[in-house]
Amino acid sequence: ELENQLVAKSKTLDELKQSLASHGSAEQAPEAQSLRIAELCEMMDSIVKQVAQLKASMQSTLEQWRAYDEIYAEVSLMTTRYLYCLDQSKPGEEASLEALKKQVKTLQ
Repeated sequence: ELENQLVAKSKTLDELKQSLASHGSAEQAPEAQSLRIAELCEMMDSIVKQVAQLKASMQSTLEQWRAYDEIYAEVSLMTTRYLYCLDQSKPGEEASLEALKKQVKTLQ
């Protein structure tokens, strides 16, 4: 969305340049307007570069979160399996209804 807004503003600046080139203004000298438009163009270029850097940074962060989510899911599954095996290896427990309910809850 930000990139689309920047494209629209860039088009507006281009229109201003063309308007200045073809008309001129009685309020300000054309040189002053040209300088101001040049400053605006420089600011726009700077913002475009910052947005590109932000986009690259966000993409990198997103990839790292995806990797984290995958690893977290894997570790969670392994932990559940470990807890299940640990519960199964406990000596002397009877297979009561309460024990089975606890085991189901742990697996969920």
